[in-house]
Amino acid sequence: MPQLKIAVVLLCAIILQLSLRAVWPPLSYIDFPLVVVVYIALQRHAWHALVVGTVAGLAIDATSGGLIGAGGFSKTLTAYLIYFAATRVNLENALMRIPVLAAATVLDSAIYVFWHRSLGYSPSVPFVQTMSYRLIGTTVTGTFALYVLDSLFTERARQRRSFASRRKGARRGPRSR
Repeated sequence: MPQLKIAVVLLCAIILQLSLRAVWPPLSYIDFPLVVVVYIALQRHAWHALVVGTVAGLAIDATSGGLIGAGGFSKTLTAYLIYFAATRVNLENALMRIPVLAAATVLDSAIYVFWHRSLGYSPSVPFVQTMSYRLIGTTVTGTFALYVLDSLFTERARQRRSFASRRKGARRGPRSR
């Protein structure tokens, strides 16, 4: 069941990524599939994050007309590095997700441009300008999207947390005086 939720959320993110570009061109700087990849990697699901990163990157590459595979590789490598960091450092705090998302955006952009330049594709827009717009757009929008994804995927965990204080009192049992 979680794989179905992941697939639906990823499909929605890809559709948003491709369709918002036609509505207003500055919205193309928000990388919705990267937000989904970062969320899955932060949940410490290694294979899910790698598969989602590959599929998201290849889907965007195939429709954008650029170098096919560069986006898939950059999102997959970003997913692995976020997963690796999440297993070593506690990134469960909501405030820690903001710099992680910002770092993932910069890393994804850098790897993507590296592959384009190393294989002879020249970028049509300045790298620093594009990366800074992507950093701002993805970090701001992605922060809210991570909150929505967290509420969507962790319904059972939220229920357990809300009843934790009741269970703690029930486990102690009556005290003998």
